[in-house]
Amino acid sequence: MIAFKLNGKDVSSTSEGDTPLLWVIRDELGFKGTKFGCGIGMCGACTVHIDGAAVRTCSFPLQAAMNKNITTIEGLNNNHPLQKTWIDEQVPQCGYCQSGQIMQAATLLAKNPSPSEQEIVDHMSGNLCRCMAYARIKSAISSAADVMSADVQYFDPTSSTQQS
Repeated sequence: MIAFKLNGKDVSSTSEGDTPLLWVIRDELGFKGTKFGCGIGMCGACTVHIDGAAVRTCSFPLQAAMNKNITTIEGLNNNHPLQKTWIDEQVPQCGYCQSGQIMQAATLLAKNPSPSEQEIVDHMSGNLCRCMAYARIKSAISSAADVMSADVQYFDPTSSTQQS
């Protein structure tokens, strides 16, 4: 049995240790926000936070999740400024990549609350969007950074606790 925390709750799996974490999250535990994209860790649709780092779950073995703290898009509880600016900036078209994009962006803002345009582009370069919504993604991240710098409380997905 492999035990870990998922969105702040203790969970465990009896799946084989080499099973991609993506399938345990989606099929066994029922968190469908994390998407399957390419299966080789290249597109970013399956991105979650593992101990605060953005990780591609399609190529991350379950055994490596033992005793880790994992946050999926559902773990943000529609409370992260990125989720609000994503709507304000009308980022989603098909929406398929959006949870991975938001999870990737959240790690940038947790480490760098005021990123430059180039820092946003560099950090997000590994997350693909087949609808080509990159300009709106960049704008939403920049807007979220502004909101977070003006807001006294926001949700920090890297710690799973409220920040003041």
